Amino acid sequence: MPKIIKINHIGIAVPDIDASLTFWRDALGLEVDHVEEVASSKSMVAFIPCGESDVELVKPTADDTGVAKFIAERGAGMHHLCFEVDDIDAMLTELKAKGVRLINETAQVLPGRKMAFVHPKSTGGVLVELYQLTH
Repeated sequence: MPKIIKINHIGIAVPDIDASLTFWRDALGLEVDHVEEVASSKSMVAFIPCGESDVELVKPTADDTGVAKFIAERGAGMHHLCFEVDDIDAMLTELKAKGVRLINETAQVLPGRKMAFVHPKSTGGVLVELYQLTH
């Protein structure tokens, strides 16, 4: 049976990473580990470690993305909660069998990780990401 290991990260949609860092880095004192382009989701992401989890500032790089639509409709703010799991494929199979609505029925494979999203209509309004490290 697949298990949740921990909260891997909290994703926060932002229109401008540098402007957002005035709070996360400058006011709170958190340090940015790195910023990377995630081409598959058309975004730039700043990874900010906090204990065993990260805060991820997610800036869309195109107007036709879910994050861009989120910001246009709701403004910047918490976008998703990500759980790290030990077996994402088994977790997706189990959730589907339980009638949970999935955005991704199979995990997307990225360097060092696999990920999939659960639809907010099945979670009480929260976009949930499932994440498995593969390295």
